[in-house]
Amino acid sequence: MKIDAVLSPPEIDHLPQTDLRNTTCVIFDVLRATSSILTALDNGAREIYPAGTIEEALELKARMPDALLGGERHGEKIDGFDVGNSPLEYREKMPARIITTTTNGTVALRACEAAREVLAGALLNMDALAARLRRHSAENVQLVCAGTFRELGLEDLFAAGMLCARFPEAELTDAALAARSVFLQYHENPLLALQESKNGRALLFKRREADVHWCAQVSTSGVVGVMRGGAIGSDAGPL
Repeated sequence: MKIDAVLSPPEIDHLPQTDLRNTTCVIFDVLRATSSILTALDNGAREIYPAGTIEEALELKARMPDALLGGERHGEKIDGFDVGNSPLEYREKMPARIITTTTNGTVALRACEAAREVLAGALLNMDALAARLRRHSAENVQLVCAGTFRELGLEDLFAAGMLCARFPEAELTDAALAARSVFLQYHENPLLALQESKNGRALLFKRREADVHWCAQVSTSGVVGVMRGGAIGSDAGPL
């Protein structure tokens, strides 16, 4: 297995023009898009549609009026949407279909849609992610760190590094090695990695400590979100 990493949004911009046909992409937006997606899948959602823009989300809603409309801009719920992007909002019983659009996470997911496989990852499903990659004998893995606005996000780099550490036999690029180094720095305290990140500090300032604590949980979910045909569904295979 070869593992590479895309560390920031400016690099993500190039992914739609990259040949990913033989690549498994794992997208991390730990605070909070992929954590919210996994929480929703754990609570009954069957199809989650990541939209790149608010306008696209509203167009999808017009075609799927039964779907829950969620998402954020600048960390806040979008006016007129049903819910925001806090994973705590997705802990109740979810409808079958959800449409979501976020500043970074859904953009990163959509940038990879031409890949052989697109997986939604977070700290929440780390063991399940590693098990699925082994089960499917993934050869080329691209870890995509969604970041914060246009910058690298420490929490995503930490999560990518944690996954790298699950594969000591893998060939790691320099970017993947950098991610693993960040993981090793914080490996005894995942919560601290999230708290010290720019996004984490912003959430703490807004008194959203519960979101940070939720997203810092490691391997509490056995679900891997798999994107097919524009929708993310659940793969809850054996660990």
